[in-house]
Amino acid sequence: MKLEANFNQSAVIPYRITKNGLEILLITSLREKNWIVPKGYIEFNLTPFESAKKEAYEEAGVLGSNETIEVGTFKQNKPIGTRTIKVFTMEVNEVLDDYPEKNDRKRKWFMPEDAYNAIAIPEIGEMIKELSSKLKVA
Repeated sequence: MKLEANFNQSAVIPYRITKNGLEILLITSLREKNWIVPKGYIEFNLTPFESAKKEAYEEAGVLGSNETIEVGTFKQNKPIGTRTIKVFTMEVNEVLDDYPEKNDRKRKWFMPEDAYNAIAIPEIGEMIKELSSKLKVA
């Protein structure tokens, strides 16, 4: 098996604005079943955001706007090397009933504070904490 040379990944924080305010969609990881956001390796023919948007479809069953904000970058050390992960926002405009990983993951909408407390990756938690001000949501 050839190891992946590109350790760069991208992730997306899916959100929607409802009458209750900003809501964040989290999904469970495959193995530990921790709450995370859709994330994966950046595909060679896609931009980091396009790649993250594809992961949102495959892992969470959501489609969203092409307008985005890059909310940050962080590093994760893994046995095969260090990954650099770029994180984007994505306003969800469609939630699908059928999607590739629907039998492998759970998905749930959270208020930002609850998402911050639930998420397994502290760096993304910090980005969620600042999201309402970056999106200019009251």
